[in-house]
Amino acid sequence: MPIKKKEEDFLRKYQKRIESEITGKINDDGPVQSTEYHQFRKEMVPPHFSWYEKACNFSEGLFKISPPAEKIKSFEEAIDSCHLQITPTGAMSFSVLGPLALILIGSLVSFVLIQDTFFIIFFLFFGLAMVNALQKAPEFMANSWRMKASNQMVLCVFYIVTYMRHTSNLENAIDFAAEHLGPPLSLDLKKVLWNVETEKYENIKESLEHYSGSWRKYNREFVEGMHLIMSSLYEGEEARRLNTLDKSLTVILEETYEKMLHYAHNLKGPITMLHMLGVILPILGLVILPLVVSFSEGVNWYHISLLYNVALPVGVFYLGKKILSTRPSGYGDTDIAEQHPELKKHRNVNINLGFAKYSVNPIMFSILVGALLIMVGISPMMLYAAGGSNMEFDFCIGERGGIVRGEDLEAGSVKGICLLDYKTISTGEVRGPYGMGASLLSVFVPLGVGLAIALYYKRRSSKLILIRNKSKKLEKEFSSALFQLGGRLGDGIPTEMAFGSVAESMEGTTSGEFFRAVDTNIKRLGMGVESAIFDSRHGALRKFPSHIIESSMKVLVESAKKGPQIASQALSNVARYIKELHRVDERLKDLMGDVVGSMKSQVKFLTPVISGIVVGITSMITGILGRLQGHIGNMASESGGGMASGGVMNMFGVGIPTYYFQVVVGIYVVQLGIILIILSNGIENGVDKLNAEYRIGNDLTRSIILYCLISFVIMMIFNLIANTIMSSTL
Repeated sequence: MPIKKKEEDFLRKYQKRIESEITGKINDDGPVQSTEYHQFRKEMVPPHFSWYEKACNFSEGLFKISPPAEKIKSFEEAIDSCHLQITPTGAMSFSVLGPLALILIGSLVSFVLIQDTFFIIFFLFFGLAMVNALQKAPEFMANSWRMKASNQMVLCVFYIVTYMRHTSNLENAIDFAAEHLGPPLSLDLKKVLWNVETEKYENIKESLEHYSGSWRKYNREFVEGMHLIMSSLYEGEEARRLNTLDKSLTVILEETYEKMLHYAHNLKGPITMLHMLGVILPILGLVILPLVVSFSEGVNWYHISLLYNVALPVGVFYLGKKILSTRPSGYGDTDIAEQHPELKKHRNVNINLGFAKYSVNPIMFSILVGALLIMVGISPMMLYAAGGSNMEFDFCIGERGGIVRGEDLEAGSVKGICLLDYKTISTGEVRGPYGMGASLLSVFVPLGVGLAIALYYKRRSSKLILIRNKSKKLEKEFSSALFQLGGRLGDGIPTEMAFGSVAESMEGTTSGEFFRAVDTNIKRLGMGVESAIFDSRHGALRKFPSHIIESSMKVLVESAKKGPQIASQALSNVARYIKELHRVDERLKDLMGDVVGSMKSQVKFLTPVISGIVVGITSMITGILGRLQGHIGNMASESGGGMASGGVMNMFGVGIPTYYFQVVVGIYVVQLGIILIILSNGIENGVDKLNAEYRIGNDLTRSIILYCLISFVIMMIFNLIANTIMSSTL
């Protein structure tokens, strides 16, 4: 909305209010609503908020459970912070009824389908843990919302100060910031304006004072900055007013750096704990598990899967979120597709056949690739299902060469390397596949899962990240470009000609490309300055979707109306602000460098390598124990069953097949990789969804391929060595 139109709307609103106070007549135009705020909330609030709201409201209608009196205030504060449309009673009701339903349904299904008490106990403890987690859900969502919002607060103060330097109107400045910021802070600012429109507060200062007060416990530098901005309205001298505005930006920049410095120093302890609990100890536990399960036939692969693919990832993710919740505000990037809907087409695979154009969701290609690889991985199970108990599709390579098939395998006469190798345990249950061939093929299951996820996110984000990186490159150069443009305007050169002059002096740079696009639109298409920059079809900003650049150009357009000298001064100040923002941002990233570098190395190298080696060792141990169990069985039968009656044979079970064990570990490597990528990206960049998706696409691809290669090679080498040793000794 143009600035002039906004001023007219505000003037009309206050004229009606003054008229109603003078005449005593209430201007009844119906209920005061803000469709813009409600529509904005509907578009920007995360989808899981809507599901949570529905669950809480349904639970409250089903059975009301009120929270303790001392917790009601904290519930209300959290609900208000993240714009949830629920009550404390609804949140408390869902935290009890939800886990209760999970326990009952999970236990019933487990008893009917699996008849395993382990699952009943698991759902019982998991449900009890969910009670406490769901009670803290509003607080957790509020912390996540605050972290996203606090990451934008430096930019928020920047936009407000930038606008108020040339127009001292706080209401317009708040609207200007809300227009250029992304969610969630833009939604907060919209609500600040909405509270004035609905007359909840008398004026914008009261509404802003109430909103900034909610950040007093979490971000004092933002509160101080907003107080300085509001105090600038009362300064009588222009120089003092501008100095107060500059001071507000300086305060938030300096205190942000100081808080980030303390955060970086205090981060090593939590990260070390996360690394030990989420990476080292679980992987070391994998070495012991084969020995444990070999002495207990009651333990199955899905018990380990619940531990490693459900409980551990949830625990690691929870610890990571707690670490991120203490991160101070910073200078973060946003998903440009969310702020520029016209760029969402780059998330899809665009196919041009000449006569027709198609836009295909990349999830289709990802599912296809993942399904093909997983089909290869589960082929041993499919062969066994097709062949039945006669092992028709199984074969082994004997110790002295030759291939043995069919019924000979059931007689246990083959001691070589097998493809499937299903075994019958003492309870009569058939377990497998234990064959080395099946173990090697199993690596295709985590490979399919990992590549499907990685390909989806890589294809979804690769084009957008290139566009954003191009814009970020322009932002880095833009401060010097604005200084030059301000200098040209200060020399009396018209704005239309100044763009061409700066483009010539910055030829070969990204900034020069931007100014050249503006100059071309002015000279060749006959556009005015505003249209040459902001036109929806030909504007220069279409190639450089950056809100910092857009806001700078809007300041230029508005200040140029007041004269070239004012425009020159405005651009010089904006350039100085942008330079300060990037200087602090680089210092913050430097502080996080060691921690982030360590976490990246875990994802790309340490975790897949260690896990792959552990899987190879586990495969060897399982094979040796299986051969020992078979050898003891043969000795028992030769001695007339004496040894068997003594229970020596029962000391060794058949254990968990390496096939399932590797699949569980491989999927855990994928899950842990995604969690560590999200965590390291959050520490370095705050909430930057686009960069997180891009890194998942790149780093997860390398990680899962490295893991699968190492697992494949180590399993093959260790099993061949074990087979050679066992063949020569038994």
